Amino acid sequence: MTDLSRREALTAAALATLATAVPASAAWAQNAGKVGGALWDLTEIYPDEASWDAARKDALAALPGIAKYKGRLGESAEVLAEALVLQSDLSKTISRVYVYVSLKGDEDVRVSSWQERQAQAIDLYTAFGEATAWFSPELLTLGKAKVDGFVAANDTLKTRFDFYLANIVRQADHTLSAEGEALLAGAGSPLSAPGEIAGQLRSSDIPWPTVTLSTGKQVRLDSQGYGANRDAPNRADRKLVFDSFWKAHGQFQNSFGAAYNAKVKGDVFYAKARKYKSSLASAISGNNIPEAVYRTLVAEANNGLPQLHRYFELRRKMLKLPDLGYWDIYPPLVALDRPFTLDQMRTLTLEAVKPLGTEYQSQIARATAAKWMDPWPREGKRPGAYMNPGAFDVHPYLLLNLTEKYDGLSTYAHEWGHALHSLLANKAQPYEKADYPIFLAEIASTLNEDLLVAYMLKNARTREEKLFYLGQQMENIRGTFFRQTMFAEFELKAHDLAEAGEGLSGEKFTAVYFDLLKRYHGPNVKLEASYGNEWAYIPHFYNSFYVYQYATCISAAGYFSRAILKGGAKERDNYLSVLKAGGSDYPTEILKRAGLDMATPAPYQALIANFKDVLDQAEALIG
Repeated sequence: MTDLSRREALTAAALATLATAVPASAAWAQNAGKVGGALWDLTEIYPDEASWDAARKDALAALPGIAKYKGRLGESAEVLAEALVLQSDLSKTISRVYVYVSLKGDEDVRVSSWQERQAQAIDLYTAFGEATAWFSPELLTLGKAKVDGFVAANDTLKTRFDFYLANIVRQADHTLSAEGEALLAGAGSPLSAPGEIAGQLRSSDIPWPTVTLSTGKQVRLDSQGYGANRDAPNRADRKLVFDSFWKAHGQFQNSFGAAYNAKVKGDVFYAKARKYKSSLASAISGNNIPEAVYRTLVAEANNGLPQLHRYFELRRKMLKLPDLGYWDIYPPLVALDRPFTLDQMRTLTLEAVKPLGTEYQSQIARATAAKWMDPWPREGKRPGAYMNPGAFDVHPYLLLNLTEKYDGLSTYAHEWGHALHSLLANKAQPYEKADYPIFLAEIASTLNEDLLVAYMLKNARTREEKLFYLGQQMENIRGTFFRQTMFAEFELKAHDLAEAGEGLSGEKFTAVYFDLLKRYHGPNVKLEASYGNEWAYIPHFYNSFYVYQYATCISAAGYFSRAILKGGAKERDNYLSVLKAGGSDYPTEILKRAGLDMATPAPYQALIANFKDVLDQAEALIG
C-alpha cells in the first residue's frame, strides 16, 4: 500500500539442544566470520544485478497503469479490489527492489555504484507515492457506508484490505483534496531540511576539540570519539571528555536552535494543515495511538524518579566514588571478562528463548543457521545493527557489527527477536496486514533481551557475574525507559511552547533540557551547565514524537517477559498472538487483546516495580 514508512525505517536504520541440530552451519558461520566477509545470501532476493534492474524497470513501467482506476473506485467492489491488488503487488515489488540494493550498499558504503542504485530505488518509491496520491482523497468521496458495503461484498477486500480501508476512512477529517495532498507531499523535502542541517553541523562543520587523556592518548572528540571515551576508566578523563564535548556543542547553540526551531514550526504547520489540535495529536494519529499513552508514560516516569535516583546512589557505591557526576553514568558497574563466539551467541540465545515454546524455537533455530546475517564489523561496512524485514516472500536479513563481549550477545538476541516478529507476522497475515508499526516493533527484540539476561543471571556462578547481569537490567531501564521518556518530555515541552506562541531559541532549548536533566537525575548527580546542550546531539528529535515508543516497548516487553517466566503455555501464546497480529489492527488494540492497556499507569508502574526489585537484589549482593 502507499504507507511504507515502517519498512523503510527498519531498512534505513534502523539472541543447546536446538543449536546442535545444525552444527555444520554454525561452524560455517564461525569460520567465515574470521575473514570478516558478509555471511548473508542476497541471491535469494535477486540472483544478480541485471535481475534487480529488470525488476526496477518493470515496476517503473507499471506505475502509469494505476491511473486507469482514477475516478472509478466507486464503480463496484470488484473495481476497488482490482485497484488495491495492483497497488499492493507493486508495493511488494518496490519493497523488494529497495531491500536488495540497500543491503548491497551497506556491505561497503564506499562503493558509490551501490549508493547510486539505492538512489534509483528511492526514486521509484517517490514515483509510486506520486502515482497513488489521489487514492485516499477519492476513496473518501465514496463515504463510509459505501466503503463498508464494498468490503462486505468482496472476499479480497474483506480478507486483505478491510483494515487499510477502515483506517483511511477514520482519517477523513484530516485528509486533504488530491491537490492538497500533493502539495503536502511536495513540502516533505523542505520540511526535512532542518534535520539535514543539524546533521551537517554535527558531522562536518563543528571544529571538534582534541584532548589528551591521562594515558597520553590524544582523542578527537567528534561524536565517535565521544561515544568511545565517555566511559573511560579514569574519572578525570571522563570529566574532560564531557566538558569538552558539550562545550563544543554550546558554541553552536544558536545554529542548532535555529534548525530545531524550524523543525518544530514545520510540525506545527503540518498539524494545522491537517486540522489536528496539536503536533502531538498529528504525530500519533497514523497508528491511532491515544494521547493518554504519551502523557501517562511521562507522568509515571516522573513518579518513578525516586527509584532512578536510588539507582544513581547504588552506582556511586559500586564504582566506589565519593560523589556521582553526569560523567559517571556510562562506565560498567562490574566488568565481565568473558568472550562470546558467534556459535556461543547462537547457543545461548536458543537456550534463553525456550520459554517461548517449540514453534518459536524451531523457527529461530532454522533462521539463525541460514545465510541471513552479516555479523562482524569490517572496513567500509555500515555501522550499527538492524533487522531488515526483507522482501515479504523471502525472509528478514540482519546487519550486525558484533563484538565478542556481552553487548554483542545482547545485540544478537535483540535483532533476532525482530526477525522472528517478522517471520511470525508474515506467516499469519497477508502482505497488507503483516507490516507491524514501530509502536510494536521493539517489544519482540527487548523481550528477547529480557529472556537472555534472565537466563544468564540464573546460570551465573559468581557474585560478580550476578552483579554484572543485574547491572545490565538496571542500565537498560535507565537508558531505555527513563532517558527516552526524558527525551519525549523535552519534545512535548518544545512543541507546547511553540503552539503557545512562545519564542524559541537554542538558549531556550538548552534551558528546558537542563531543567529536565536536573529533575531526572536528582539533587545528588553533579551537572555542569554546558551539559544542557545535549539536546543538540540527539538526532531522534528530528523524527518528532518517535522516541517515546522505546519506553512504551520496554514496558510492554517487561510485562510479557515476567508473565512468560512465571507462567506457562497460556502466557506464552498470549504474547505470541501479539507478534502474529502484525499490523492487522491498531497497536494499542492488539496489546489490549493481550491484556495490556498502554494508556493506563499499570504497565509503567509494573516496570518501575521490577526496577525496584532488581535494585533490591543488587543491594543485597553488595551488602
